[in-house]
Amino acid sequence: MMLHLLNRSPRSTATYQDLSEAFGSGDHLLLIEDACYAAQVSASAVLEPFGGRVSVLQEDLVSRGLAARIDPSVGVIDMNGFLALTETHERCVSWF
Repeated sequence: MMLHLLNRSPRSTATYQDLSEAFGSGDHLLLIEDACYAAQVSASAVLEPFGGRVSVLQEDLVSRGLAARIDPSVGVIDMNGFLALTETHERCVSWF
């Protein structure tokens, strides 16, 4: 099981494609920084390859004014939730 951290906006289509090819059945994706824009209802199609195993960092949503526009299939977690994800996944990889 791997935790994938993604900070790229959904405009970085090559990064999302590479990530979807590396994403395993027990993996989880955490959207941080500009990747929060992918969690919006209008952009969430880019997250379909990840099968609902996607969360977004609440602090980054709030700082970008996106908290009210998130697709309901994307989980919202705070820093404690981020820590819990790192504890439950064997490895972590950052996509920057």
